[in-house]
Amino acid sequence: MKKPNKLISLLEILIVSTRLGLTSFGGPVAHLGYFHNEYVRRRKWLDEKSYADLVALCQFLPGPASSQVGIGIGVMRAGVFGGIVSFLGFTLPSVLALIIFAIILQGFDVGNAGWIHGLKIVAVAVVAHAILGMANNLTPDLKRKAIALFALVITLLWQTAFSQVGVILVAAVIGFFLFKQHITADDSRMEFPISKRLAVICLTLFFGLLILLPILREPTSLNWVALFDSFYRSGSLVFGGGHVVLPLLEREFVPTGWISEEAFLAGYGAAQAVPGPLFTFAAYIGAVIDGWKGGLLATFAIFLPAFLLILGTLPFWDSLRRNSKVKAALMGVNAAVVGILISAFYFPIWTSSILAPIDFAFAAILFSMLVYWKLPPWMIVLTGAIGGTLMGLLL
Repeated sequence: MKKPNKLISLLEILIVSTRLGLTSFGGPVAHLGYFHNEYVRRRKWLDEKSYADLVALCQFLPGPASSQVGIGIGVMRAGVFGGIVSFLGFTLPSVLALIIFAIILQGFDVGNAGWIHGLKIVAVAVVAHAILGMANNLTPDLKRKAIALFALVITLLWQTAFSQVGVILVAAVIGFFLFKQHITADDSRMEFPISKRLAVICLTLFFGLLILLPILREPTSLNWVALFDSFYRSGSLVFGGGHVVLPLLEREFVPTGWISEEAFLAGYGAAQAVPGPLFTFAAYIGAVIDGWKGGLLATFAIFLPAFLLILGTLPFWDSLRRNSKVKAALMGVNAAVVGILISAFYFPIWTSSILAPIDFAFAAILFSMLVYWKLPPWMIVLTGAIGGTLMGLLL
């Protein structure tokens, strides 16, 4: 079959990815379903096996899995520029919406607004749903439940970014020893139009920035360097999807006074109301700190690791994904992610949102609407904002 013109391919990718960016509600798992329907079933840009292999790679890497899958599909279709265009189309709608929300929000007292408290309770329902789904998939046996418990205890008692990184590394070692005999080999193959030279450059840049940015941050007094470092490091260390970036961002920006806890959780609630990747929550934080320029800088910094990793690993994924030892380590990491998520669920989400019995009752209603009645997330957010306003007026 003849390949379409490069420019036409890029335009097509932009149109399709932008439509997905405007309509893909529901979080990363839902995004993967939308991608499968659009790219595999409707457009047949890749087959079922290639799509499954790409999803497996993006689940293996830290960062926003759904965004990385979108980037990978764009790369397969039209090279590196295809990946960039696919990313922009899928991400910019929610970035712009959250930057506008942050700018509008600065004119209000977010700490006392009833609708803001309602959005905090929405965050409780959404993260609780994420925990249940991930726990069922990633901790199906007692060994992995024990790893999750270990991660929960450590990250709850020692709330630093370094404790989370340490927990992930220890979990990888534990997983390597516990599960390396239980992984079956995969002999299938897949190819991507990226040279190994470009891949090595991207990986070198990824690790170089991860090491150099904290070093540059110390002697300089430039706010943009500190912002870039915090967002880049958060985007580099997140395993398990957008919800897990919450504790990293909260511990980077709330204790330092760059953003209040009320504004942070209000933005997290608002991020549930927009389509696209949850990582665009960084755009909101950046905009609260430094206007629209801060929002764009934060978006670039938090997504840059995802770009560098997906471009850096695609040529090597064939051999890596068939390695039983790597898969075993990843099983341990994924279990630890569940514990980190539960830790974040308790603090700061639960402790700053559920302040009275009526808050718990409202959270239970929102959780039931999301999980049992299967209502769309935007409806949950709208209900939370209205319910919070009514509680503020009545109580």
